[in-house]
This record gives sequence, C-alpha cells and structure tokens, in this order.
Amino acid sequence: MKAPSTPDSSRTSWLILAALWALLMVLALVRPLAVPDEGRYAEVGRWMLQSGDWLAPRLNGIPFFHKPPLLHWLQASSMAVFGQQIWAARLVPAVNAGLMLAALYLCARHWAGEPIARRALIMLGTSLTFLAGGQYVNHDMLVATWIGIAIWLFGLSFLHGERPHAGLARWGFVACALGVLSKGLIGLALPGLVIFVWLIWTGQAKKMLSFPWFSGLLIFAVLAVPWFVLAQQQYPGLFDYLFGAQQFGRYTGKTFNNGREWWFYGLAMLLLFFPWLFLVLAQVGRAAQVNPSVDRRVFALAWVWVLAIAVFFSIPRSKLVGYILPVMPPLALLAACGWERALGHWRHTPKLWASLVGLALTVAVVTNFMVESVTRDRYTIDIAPTLACMKQPGDTVVLAGGYPYDLPFLIRAEKQMVVVQDWPTLRKTTGDNWRRELFEGADFDAPAGAVLKTPEFLPVASQLPGHWLVTPRQHPASELSGWTLVQPGVGWSLYSSTPPGADMAAVLARCPVAAR
Repeated sequence: MKAPSTPDSSRTSWLILAALWALLMVLALVRPLAVPDEGRYAEVGRWMLQSGDWLAPRLNGIPFFHKPPLLHWLQASSMAVFGQQIWAARLVPAVNAGLMLAALYLCARHWAGEPIARRALIMLGTSLTFLAGGQYVNHDMLVATWIGIAIWLFGLSFLHGERPHAGLARWGFVACALGVLSKGLIGLALPGLVIFVWLIWTGQAKKMLSFPWFSGLLIFAVLAVPWFVLAQQQYPGLFDYLFGAQQFGRYTGKTFNNGREWWFYGLAMLLLFFPWLFLVLAQVGRAAQVNPSVDRRVFALAWVWVLAIAVFFSIPRSKLVGYILPVMPPLALLAACGWERALGHWRHTPKLWASLVGLALTVAVVTNFMVESVTRDRYTIDIAPTLACMKQPGDTVVLAGGYPYDLPFLIRAEKQMVVVQDWPTLRKTTGDNWRRELFEGADFDAPAGAVLKTPEFLPVASQLPGHWLVTPRQHPASELSGWTLVQPGVGWSLYSSTPPGADMAAVLARCPVAAR
C-alpha cells in the first residue's frame, strides 16, 4: 500500500518546496539579463507597463506578435507592484515553476504516497529545470507549467471513476486556456495529444463520451479567445502571422534558426534532469513493478506524457532546450518511483541520496554563474549606467550594427530607439534574426516602425544635439565619423553626438560615472 500522508510529513514537504523556491529567487537576483531572450521579453513587459498598451506586446515600441501576451501581462503587473527590476521580471517564471513543483507533489502524493511525492519534489526542485529554467524570462516555463497542470487535472478527472470528474475536467480547460495565452496552440494541442493517446492505450476511450466537452470548451473559449479576436481586429493579419508563420511555419519549416538532430531532446532531458534521469532509463519496460499499490494507468500516463511530447518536438528541424520542459514533471514521478524500486531498501541509500542532491544543487548553482561569464561580451551592463545617467529626457538613442536586447530595460528607455540598418536590402536577404523581428513588426504599425532608419541617418544624427550612439565594440570606424567616444565597453561602445560648438566636457560632467 502507498504510504499515508500525515500533517507533519506534508508540512515538511511544503517547507522543502518553499526552501527550493527561495534558492531559485536568490539565484535570480545575482545574474544579469541573458540576451537575447531575457532582454527581449523583460523589455516587452516593461514597455507594456510604461506605454499602457496592454493589447499589443511591443519591442522597442514596435508590435511583437511572436507569442500571445500572458507572459507580458504578468510581467507588467509584477513590475507595477515591485518596480522595473530584473527580479520582478523573473518573478513570473519563478511563480510558475513553483506551481509546476506544487502540482507534481500534490498529484504524486495522491497517486503514490508521501515518500515518493517528496522524492519527486526534491528531484525536480534540485534540477536545472527548476533552478535555471524556473528563473529564465521567456514563455517556456509558463506554457510547460500550464500544459502539466492541464494533464494532471484531466488525468485525475478520468481516473476518478467510471465517469470523469466534471469539475476537475473544467479546471483542466482553464489550464489549457492559460497555456494557449502563454505560447499558442500547443497549450491545448499537447494536453489533448497526451490524454487521447493515454486513453486509447489504457482502454478508457469510452469515458470520453461522458466528458464535459461543451462546458469545458466554452470556459476555454471565454478565457482564451477574446485577446486573439481584439488583436486581429486592431492589427489585421495577426492570425496569419502568429498562427501561420510563427507556429505552423516554425514547426514545418527548415529555414529557421536552431536546427538540431532528432536526438537533441534526449541530451536536453539529461542536462535538465541530471542526475535523476538515469533512474528513469533504468526502469524502462519495468514501470509496473515499481510500486504495486500505484494504479498502472498512472505509470502509463507518465510514459505517454514523456514520449508523446518528446516525439512531437523532435519532428521539426528547429529545436530549443526550453521546448522540452513540459516532460519534466512525469520524469520526476518516474524517477522517484524508480528510486524506491531500485534503492529504497539499500542500507547506503541515505548517503547516496544526500550526495546526489548535493551534486544536483552544485551543478545548478555553478551553471547559474557560468552563464554570465560565457556571455559577458553580449551585455551592456557596463555602458548602460553611463547612458542612463548622462542622457536627458527627450534624448535619442541610436543603435547601429546590432541590437543590444538588455539596453532599453537597463536604461528604462522612455522613447523608442532609432535602429540603423540597410532595411530595404535586409527585407530581401535576412534570415531568422532580430532584424526580421523588427521590420515584420513594423508592418503592423508603420508609425512605430519609423525608427528603423538607413545608414544615411548616422552622419546626420551625429550633428544633432541629444543623440547617443551604441554600437558593437568592433563596429567599423568609418561609420562613426562625427561621433565622440564616451565609453568603450566589453562588447558595446557608447558615443555622443557633438554638434558644432558643443562643450563635450560639460556633457561628460553631467554624471560622475562617465569618468570611470
């Protein structure tokens, strides 16, 4: 029989969860914004709060319709309460990661008992999935959490008895709606895929006839559909772009970035769930022997969950590590059950457990600090304080040769930055990169896209007061005529315009940081 949960044992597990979440937030406080993703998405949320436009996510004031807006809504709300801080942006994925951990614990305790539930909680909570992915500002943790909660709720509903539990099912549709608002159609498609395959595999297909489809889909539509309708009305072509190009196109296309081989997600799961994944691999084909008191259909759900989603994301050529986050909760449940079967009665188990927990925590903490050192030349954290201190309200920031994603967030930009590129040529030749993000967004709002300037703008701007130029450190000097170097950074350099007769010493004297 599964071990019963007592108030004391349950309280201990919740304290462990709280401690792991506190560690997550500590790690989130000591790392600069990673670029491009964190700089991009944190700034979209900040701009939403500053502009008051809660309908259209915007990057540099230009519509950014790559994903639905739930992440940006939550980040803007977080910053409204806690200020425009990096940790306020990271609070959103962190809260969702905490929900993922709590849902795993509650469902594992319900089906497998307190010991297995606590072990699964600690396995997931000490992994890179939680301690790194849980503080990373993008859409992946949000959609993974709501996909997982939807699957847990649908699973609980179908295992309730001969007829599905209608209330749990309806809450599952709520989770699907939040998943769709997090990252699009996969928020509904993946829970549906997993549950459908599982019901067929376990001979429960007839239960679908008693499922509350009408009320569930109505709830889903009320929550998920309005934003898409309002945004399409305001920005015609949104459906074709968001669902066509950014979802179906990325899934079926071969020209997008991050092309990887079919085995990529096997390696990703090993890294994100190290060292616990080996306990899952060791029990392949023997899941029914793990714990006789646990319903075989629960193990079937976990395996279908892992395999269906892993296969789904392995089909397209474009692959990113964060896509596989939805499979981590069932992997944790399987690993915890595998531990009980293989090592639960070994006399050295406590020492081995402590060693592996320590190893997992060490890997997560070291990785957190390594990220900054490896990507230091992409940040503007050295020149951003200078620019923020020296520029005056109404000054214009010009970017040439690249797009420093973290800069507008760090300087709390109040107006759009001018971005200089050969845009007519790039529209015909550029691939899947930041340039395409900007000019495709500008197609939805031409006035906002007016800040996309061609190289002829640079010499003109150099003679205008109140203009600042940020370029990559190795930007060709021939394009910088008329600009005065203020601060060379590790990866980016800051220049000031010097109109005739300007006293550059007076400009530099505005801020002591400029003298460093």
